Amino acid sequence: MAELKDKLILVVDDEARMVNFMRMNLELEGARVASASNGREALEHAREDMPDVVLLDIMMPGMDGFETLRRLRQFSQVPVLILTAKSEEDDRVRGLELGADDYIAKPFSHRELVSRIRAVLRRHYAAPPVPQTMVKVDERLSIDFARREVLVAGQRVNLRPTEYRLLYHLVQNAGYVQTHEMLLTKVWGPEYREESHYLRLYITYLRQKIEEDPAKPKYILTERGVGYRFVDFENKA
Repeated sequence: MAELKDKLILVVDDEARMVNFMRMNLELEGARVASASNGREALEHAREDMPDVVLLDIMMPGMDGFETLRRLRQFSQVPVLILTAKSEEDDRVRGLELGADDYIAKPFSHRELVSRIRAVLRRHYAAPPVPQTMVKVDERLSIDFARREVLVAGQRVNLRPTEYRLLYHLVQNAGYVQTHEMLLTKVWGPEYREESHYLRLYITYLRQKIEEDPAKPKYILTERGVGYRFVDFENKA
């Protein structure tokens, strides 16, 4: 379990009451907390303090959380959890597309806050799987897991860490169905077994990057109601 002791967490929210709530709960876990009330302050803190995690509210005056996140990703890959209203699914999806690592829906408890931060830290800093092997799926797609390189039609494709982990688990089990629960547990962690929307979203991202026609995938196949299966490239007829 990732510990929060001595981790520097940047809390970005224009509501002083919410900042104080998060500060109190995080300091109880031994974390150090910096705060910002707007996007510009947040970017300055991110550059100067290099936090371990950023908690970023979406609804802020001036520069909102989306624009702040977009600018942050231009110079930092720090783990970011966006803070959204429970009903705003579009905000959560947009945040993930801009590079957020997770979200927390308001209102949330001390337990959920700490659990989500620990899960993101665990994923972000865990050593990635590195089998010393080059996988050639076909003439168009090859993957060098040792170098973490994906080549599509001879061109390197950049994958985010979560996309890479998802592809790794699919390819290492090529030909076998991986259930939603299995993939969520392996890639995101056991706390995410029921969060199937994460999986659907990242499968879409992967297909857009590696499939010739994402609408008619030939590598990442859907097993309806069960999960996903990577094509069995080793036992092709």
